[in-house]
Amino acid sequence: MQQARQPVESAQAAPPQGDASARGPDQRGGGAGARIRLSGVPDDREMLRVAAELTRDLQRPNRLLYWVDSLGSAALAYAAMAGAMLLPAIYAVPCGVAAVLLLYRATLFIHEITHVNHAHLPGFRLGWNVAVGMPTMLPSLMYEGIHIIHHTRTRYGTIEDPEYLPLALMKPWSLPVFLLVSILMPIGLLLRFGVLGPLSMLSPRLRRVVVGRFSGLQTNPRFERRSPDGAFARQWFWQELGASIVAVTLLATVATGVLPLHYFLVYITIISGVAVLNQVRTLVAHLWENEGEPLTVTAQYLDSTNLPQGFLPYLWAPVGLRYHALHHLLPSLPYHALGEAHRRISGALGANSTYEGANYPTLRGLLWRLMASTMKARAE
Repeated sequence: MQQARQPVESAQAAPPQGDASARGPDQRGGGAGARIRLSGVPDDREMLRVAAELTRDLQRPNRLLYWVDSLGSAALAYAAMAGAMLLPAIYAVPCGVAAVLLLYRATLFIHEITHVNHAHLPGFRLGWNVAVGMPTMLPSLMYEGIHIIHHTRTRYGTIEDPEYLPLALMKPWSLPVFLLVSILMPIGLLLRFGVLGPLSMLSPRLRRVVVGRFSGLQTNPRFERRSPDGAFARQWFWQELGASIVAVTLLATVATGVLPLHYFLVYITIISGVAVLNQVRTLVAHLWENEGEPLTVTAQYLDSTNLPQGFLPYLWAPVGLRYHALHHLLPSLPYHALGEAHRRISGALGANSTYEGANYPTLRGLLWRLMASTMKARAE
């Protein structure tokens, strides 16, 4: 399967560089609310060159860290989930919160699976799917083949991008609907893998709908994915089989009383909590201000966000996702290298550079910016 890891030099066939750093202070990242004019922003070739040169030694993933971090987070999450199911409420509630945070961290390795060079992490896709993807009904097939399109230079922010909606340009009601979808995600996954998936094996027409519309973690409702082929089709088969076994088992054991309803509801609530937390993070991963035009790499970077300050981003944007703009600039970097890459690039380019234009101080400020933008769209 084609990987999304591409060196940043591939972006340097872009239009000639303009003085992107000459944008006014109202267009910089420090929390200002003015909308950035993305269309027509030329590539800042100096930023691209410096970013590529300063991070060449950070490209290789730390194999031990990937395994220990992902599987350790999953093991602790399942232990906390058991506590939420079995302990009195005074202990069950904090166990549930811990389970959400830990399982959230473990599931976000689906993003690394999409990007990582699997020759450097043999067996990781299989191990993660068995330990995390299948038990949560979020196998990596739900992201692989989808997320790579989001990083395609000519498709980012367009109607062909499965992970992009111009939320900042939409009406205010779009934001609560966006969050509501995530609350209901575990129910959707049970239906996808426990009902529609098995039934689609009997109906080619239903199968096309299930694969095209219900087999990806996409935000663009117009996007329809193609059927898998080759090695990815074989991976898809066993991943879907494993997730379907989990979903059917859950439905059957709850219906027959073998699994207590209380345990099932705790499981569903924790999965829903993970989805909501990820959806909130998604709301601030980009500015969502592109109106559908293809963008240069620099414009894509400026439509994305870094939140390098403070401790809380480690909880709500773990596994390197606090550096989401940097990730769009250098999608080849493993998650554990992004902090060091940010320090190097920021130090080399300085406070008045284009690079600083994607750095923001707080989650709250970005959420307020997004809500204010939707209110403006309502008035227009």
